[in-house]
Amino acid sequence: MDILQVKETCLYIKDLDQSQAFYQDVMGLSVIGRKEGRHVFFEAGTSVLLCFIPESSSVASILPPHWAKGPAHLAFEVQADEYQDWKRKLVSAGIEIIHEQHWGGDFNSFYFHDPDGHVLEIVPAGMWKFLAAL
Repeated sequence: MDILQVKETCLYIKDLDQSQAFYQDVMGLSVIGRKEGRHVFFEAGTSVLLCFIPESSSVASILPPHWAKGPAHLAFEVQADEYQDWKRKLVSAGIEIIHEQHWGGDFNSFYFHDPDGHVLEIVPAGMWKFLAAL
């Protein structure tokens, strides 16, 4: 038996409208579910990004309660030839690039914050295979 992928990633947020505007309008993710006062969910390629209001998800009655505090990290993989386009898109949207990392070879990634202070990263496809081979 093998794990195929990490299907869901969860972030805990303060404001549904603000997070929806960022992930939908800036990052280009499609909303696949929203419940006022609780969550907004996005399709991200073959994965799902779950954004919960922690005060609501911590008292869940049907599913196990879950929440976290503090900034989390997640990386979005993009086509290698679109890496610079993503950087330009985010900068033109007023998003500050807080760090760019050279990983060796032709691979760089860059980091930025979402409205809740989570540390997001853009990585080009193939980067992790390159790093694993080092």
